[in-house]
Amino acid sequence: MKNLTLIVHADSQQVLADALRALDVVSGFTFTHVQGHGAPSQDDASLSAHDRVVGYIPRVRVDIVLEEDKIDIVLAVLGQSGTGIAGRGVYWVTPVERFGSL
Repeated sequence: MKNLTLIVHADSQQVLADALRALDVVSGFTFTHVQGHGAPSQDDASLSAHDRVVGYIPRVRVDIVLEEDKIDIVLAVLGQSGTGIAGRGVYWVTPVERFGSL
């Protein structure tokens, strides 16, 4: 098992949730609201004047636990231009030592 973590613009949350729900390889996911600091593009229409000055950008972190062979399927769908997410976030994959329910 692997954990796919995505960080995307906060305004992409609904589109991302809809895209993930449409994938039968994803059984569940977790959203966390986060703020990031980096070098934002001045052309980014989703940033307020305040965000541009302080440098914190509202983002959503999404964690999805998947079988390793499903990760590329999810990334391919999310990378399609129709989702509105392509080019607007980052991801990484980490191993999951244990997975279960309490």
